[in-house]
Amino acid sequence: MFKRYLKNEKGLTLIELLVVIVILGIIAAIAIPAVGNLINNSKIDAHIANAKQVASSARLAKAQEGTATTEYTLKALKDGGFLEGIPKSPGNTGSYSPTASKVVFATDGTVNVTLIGDNNHQYLSGDINTLDKTSVKLKP
Repeated sequence: MFKRYLKNEKGLTLIELLVVIVILGIIAAIAIPAVGNLINNSKIDAHIANAKQVASSARLAKAQEGTATTEYTLKALKDGGFLEGIPKSPGNTGSYSPTASKVVFATDGTVNVTLIGDNNHQYLSGDINTLDKTSVKLKP
């Protein structure tokens, strides 16, 4: 019985093979841009998360020191022990600039964060409470 089954088996025709290749091409054309967008969205979310962490560290520094300091650089926060290290910029682009990246406490109570890469590219700048995906500028 098994021999009879093997004799009746036929291979794929050229048309069937072409249909499978076309279907795989369509799936790839849809999936590749979607994956690229997911990667960019995760980098943007990571920049925003880094900004919120740096702002929290600056709030802690301001509360603990009890001074009228209104501006903290990443270097000052790291040297003061409020940051374990300078956060890395997502996407293998190095760390944020320790001296150019800063947190500023405005007189109206807002907390403004500016994150600048080592290459002087400004990733984001603005009030920590209003940061969203449109606030972040990824490198081209």
